[in-house]
Amino acid sequence: MSSPSSPRSTKPRMLDRWSFLLSQLFQSSDSSSRINPIRLLFRVLSLVLFFGIWQFLCAIKFQFFINFSFLPSPVEVLSATLKFFSNNPMVHIQASVLRVLLGYAIAVVLGISLGIVIGWFQKIEDLVFLPLEILRPIPAVAWIPLAILMFPDAESGMVYITFIGAFFPILISTIKGVEGTDLLLLRVGQCLGARQWQVFKDIVIPGAMPSIASGLVIGMGNSWFCLVTAEILAGRFGIGYLTWESYVTSNYPPIVMGMLLIGLMGSLSSYAVDRLTHVLMPWRVTKKGNAN
Repeated sequence: MSSPSSPRSTKPRMLDRWSFLLSQLFQSSDSSSRINPIRLLFRVLSLVLFFGIWQFLCAIKFQFFINFSFLPSPVEVLSATLKFFSNNPMVHIQASVLRVLLGYAIAVVLGISLGIVIGWFQKIEDLVFLPLEILRPIPAVAWIPLAILMFPDAESGMVYITFIGAFFPILISTIKGVEGTDLLLLRVGQCLGARQWQVFKDIVIPGAMPSIASGLVIGMGNSWFCLVTAEILAGRFGIGYLTWESYVTSNYPPIVMGMLLIGLMGSLSSYAVDRLTHVLMPWRVTKKGNAN
């Protein structure tokens, strides 16, 4: 007979855990996708109103504080979008997605790890938090000269700038989540004989997860926010590069197209991160109340 800790018994357990996570992911996505028809109608109507008002203001060349005379209309943006997708668009989309995902992945690892350590250990917070707090408000565009000097190639500099966009929201959210752990739960764990590692693993980390999840979603959006700044460096491909090149050549419809593409991909990736964090926190159920 094989012992319970043998490889044969641990492998099915790992498979069961992965199957459970996948089932929770699909169940949560299915439940969230069941939108009330009235809510769906309002969401579609909001898009119709947005593009309709935009088209109307461009058609009448509205000028009152905001000038719509030179702003591309939705019809012109649609024409630029069709032209873009007819000329090998995956070269630009793939380049941008890879830069954002790589910078975001590095930010997740470093932001969560460093945030947990700073939030849990007072001495480490005293040593490293102040320099990080000084660097945090610096905008991504200000990092371009240093990125050129610090990294051996432009690609590394672009990944670094997308990393900067995601790192600080994840770091701060993790620190606040760890520091906001309920003291009552900590004392209960200590009274029950839990060691420091058990308290940290079973109370602090689960308690900080909602705050960490918020930082992950915000960090993903910020990575896309910094994409144009990153691809100004020396990119030859990418949605941000295409947007900046269109601005330099005064070709305005592709500028708006690039902005909308970045917004669309950023919202989709943020939604994916949000759904994944819900899977990792099955105990956290949130539901908005309907207004009367």
